[in-house]
Amino acid sequence: MTTDTPSWTLVLHGGSGSMTRHTLSPEADAAGRAGLHAALAAGTAVLAASGSALDAVEAAIRVLEDDPAFNAGRGSVFTADGRIECDAAIMDGRDRNAGAVAGATATRHPIVLARAVMERSPHVLLAGTGADAFSRDHGLEQADQDWFAIAERRRQLDELLADPDGPFDIGMKYGTVGAVAVDGAGHVAAATSTGGLTAKKWGRIGDSPLIGAGTYADDRAAAISCTGAGEYFIRLGVAHEIAARVRLSGCSIEDAADMLIGELGDIGSKGGVIVVSPDGSGGWAFNTPGMYRAIATHDTTPEVAIYGDE
Repeated sequence: MTTDTPSWTLVLHGGSGSMTRHTLSPEADAAGRAGLHAALAAGTAVLAASGSALDAVEAAIRVLEDDPAFNAGRGSVFTADGRIECDAAIMDGRDRNAGAVAGATATRHPIVLARAVMERSPHVLLAGTGADAFSRDHGLEQADQDWFAIAERRRQLDELLADPDGPFDIGMKYGTVGAVAVDGAGHVAAATSTGGLTAKKWGRIGDSPLIGAGTYADDRAAAISCTGAGEYFIRLGVAHEIAARVRLSGCSIEDAADMLIGELGDIGSKGGVIVVSPDGSGGWAFNTPGMYRAIATHDTTPEVAIYGDE
């Protein structure tokens, strides 16, 4: 007796930005690729065992949150007052259930906290001290600020604070992480996690934890995770807009993603998106020199790339 191989797709990003072959060190290049390969392995193991898209995106993001090469979890950037505040969101395309946290400071895996908010509370988004308290109350693994902090992120903060009138995009170089997947049952899910912008102030929150802006999943259309200048993604409602165009106008996910990245450029901003559809199509679009990105499917060799010419 034979069984059919489950059909699935997993797409990841580790942030978009100014990465080029000339500006990124060989060490940073290798670390980014290794991290994406490890996250792909974690997510695809779930999908290959007939697991859910929701479990797969969480598994992949957990790996990236533990990897100091990325701005999420351990390795998150510092706020202007020297703290680390993490944002994350997760969404299930089956019923459009979602959970998110903003400004969490003490949970090792913010994506696990976001999923707990989705499954174990009546709410979608918790912030700050409330998110931290919810995490403790529900027995999630805690971590102190020293665990999240790495020397390179402190150096970036010091550089930015030393020249506050310098180029703002230093805070954009090490971006958000995200995962989107479709499982063997045709269900999609999306997850996004970030430390935000270097030297952010006043409790700034970007698009990553905002459902419909930086994260969205709908079995009727697509799953999307975004990276880039969050204020602009919020203004355009990028993630939901991509799904809406697929569902209502019959666009392919590739065309919808390209259109929204084009519109993002039209209002003077940069970034990228990853997308996957219930039929197994998956990919990305970005208007920056590079984006850490990866894709694996049930019947193709995993691909990992950083630069625009790959």
